[in-house]
Amino acid sequence: MNNNEFKDLLKKAKLSKTNFAKNIGTSSQVVNNWTTAGREIPYWVESWLENYIKGQNYREIKNRVFEVEGIDY
Repeated sequence: MNNNEFKDLLKKAKLSKTNFAKNIGTSSQVVNNWTTAGREIPYWVESWLENYIKGQNYREIKNRVFEVEGIDY
């Protein structure tokens, strides 16, 4: 994954680099280094972000269904 793909996935996930870093348990400096110091973005980041986005979508669907059905959650 290149830097532009990383930024696009962060945008789709509605995450800043800082929030992403908090979610994965690292510092924002580490994440910034991936994109500014010429280091490679770890292989697992792409699948992590894709799964995070899917999770958000599922939560939105669940919340809408619960709302339509009048279910308290």
